[in-house]
Amino acid sequence: MLGTDEWRPILTDRLLLRRLTMDDLSLMVRLNTDPLVLRYLDNTVPTSSEVENQVREVVARYGDDPVPGRLAAFLRADGAFVGRFSLYSSGRESELSVGYRLLPEFWNLGLATEGTQALIAYGFTMPGIERIRAQTMFVNAASRRVMEKSGMCYLWTFHPHFDDPLPGTELGEVEYGITREEWQAARAG
Repeated sequence: MLGTDEWRPILTDRLLLRRLTMDDLSLMVRLNTDPLVLRYLDNTVPTSSEVENQVREVVARYGDDPVPGRLAAFLRADGAFVGRFSLYSSGRESELSVGYRLLPEFWNLGLATEGTQALIAYGFTMPGIERIRAQTMFVNAASRRVMEKSGMCYLWTFHPHFDDPLPGTELGEVEYGITREEWQAARAG
């Protein structure tokens, strides 16, 4: 597996996905404090200090983990910051989780699907990975569509408890997934 020093950015037709650095702090503050971005994620907007601590933790973990983790996303054409993607351990053996968070001006352009598909492909190059999953709120139709367009299938709906639930929480969270076998079959077909 590649270590931090050997890890290379992931390129798609339109995106460059690379590991975060502390130089990305202002970009992450912009993304993680946008009320539209947070609509299905959290009732509380983090402070700049909280975002800085999160970025520090992410950057510090890169050396210990061959999985990409959180990645800053930029348009290849002009270098514009798009948002972030994530590929990380799901906590289940042989599985990873994928996620994305894009600035609103980059919604509905197919970029979330493009980045997610690239991370799924990357995940299945890792030995022993047999399934990649993603979760969102049931009511987040746009995110669910990204999962479907990325080749994932609906797995189940679950109802976690939240002390400060978001509107729509009562309908639950959904999980989607794709197995290595399903991914390979789709590529072959």
